Amino acid sequence: MKLYKEFIVSSNPFIPDLLSGLLWELNISGIEEEEKFLILYADENSGVDVSSISKILSSLITQNIIENFSTNEKTIEEKNWNEEWEKNQQVLKISDGIIVKPSNKEYKSETGQIVIAIDPKMTFGTGEHQSTKLILHSLEKIIKGGEKILDVGTGTGILSIISIKLGAEYALGVDIGEWCIENAKENILNNDVNDKVEIRLSELKDIVEKNFDIIAANIGRNTLLDIAEQVKLHLKKNGILILSGLLADDEEKMNSKYKSLGFDLLEINKMDEWISLLFKLT
Repeated sequence: MKLYKEFIVSSNPFIPDLLSGLLWELNISGIEEEEKFLILYADENSGVDVSSISKILSSLITQNIIENFSTNEKTIEEKNWNEEWEKNQQVLKISDGIIVKPSNKEYKSETGQIVIAIDPKMTFGTGEHQSTKLILHSLEKIIKGGEKILDVGTGTGILSIISIKLGAEYALGVDIGEWCIENAKENILNNDVNDKVEIRLSELKDIVEKNFDIIAANIGRNTLLDIAEQVKLHLKKNGILILSGLLADDEEKMNSKYKSLGFDLLEINKMDEWISLLFKLT
């Protein structure tokens, strides 16, 4: 039986969406939200430990966002992650036109609605988090039909799947997590888009395809800063870039970095403390 590390993370005040969004920057495998704490799961060889979690949470104290936190670690055996998730997951309305549901839930769609089934296993991207919703709203607005999409940090594959359902011609989803790749492939099959979505275990620097019409990346500030030059290489002139996994305080640094590479900031969208940035490569 495979072993995992389990971390119980709490803070005062407890801000689960903020904590989970930041902690996904670590090499973790999954997060469960309880009433007063988060449960993080990581492979025993992931390198994630109390110290790496504390480093992220300490930055929130420095910014006066939280007063204190606690983290406890133990080792557990692998379990049925889908079963755990399905206990509380419900049909999610992203917008009037986009519905995301677990595959075991029924939903009677209305005329013109796109309904997709996402089962996340231990992967981020069910549509519940604000950062995912922000990108989905942008994709719904900008996809007109026939686009070529690059989905960086694909997770469950939700952005790629929705892009095709909205009319894009092709989507390539890349991720460095083996669990993500396995999960994304299952989800594209369940949503009958496997003929138009390709999923790869890869870093962005190893992708040879270029001239994408739209690149979407829901990852986190540090990674988005690190891959900025690579993003530019893969986007066609006048192409659209959508970034999320960002807090409002990240706006200035992100805009400065991408502006220096020839990107124009077109739009800032906000949901609670989270933002997404929409750029055009000039």
